[in-house]
Amino acid sequence: MWSWVAHRVTGVLIFFFLFVHVLDTALVRVSPEAYDKVVATYKTPIVALLEYGLVAAILFHALNGLRVIAVDFWSKGPRYQKQMFWTVMGVWVVLMLGAIYPVLGHAARVLFGS
Repeated sequence: MWSWVAHRVTGVLIFFFLFVHVLDTALVRVSPEAYDKVVATYKTPIVALLEYGLVAAILFHALNGLRVIAVDFWSKGPRYQKQMFWTVMGVWVVLMLGAIYPVLGHAARVLFGS
């Protein structure tokens, strides 16, 4: 049940990110100065944490989506859905650990120096 909820929540979060991304990219045609200001705010450590959350949401949504496809289209899928869920969580944790430095490295250098 919680994987169902998390799948929907991550889907909505990704949708809102894409909506905001389209809006802020459209600013370049309206006011390049406003676009530059918005992009400058994206270089803060707080936004880096939000980007890490976005990576977490996209990875979970993608991996869990593959699990849902396997449950729906594989005849033995419903029998193994719990094991597949824990496999998804394990792969997600490993990938999230691997994403720490690439996503948060710049924020750490800004906060703590190089």
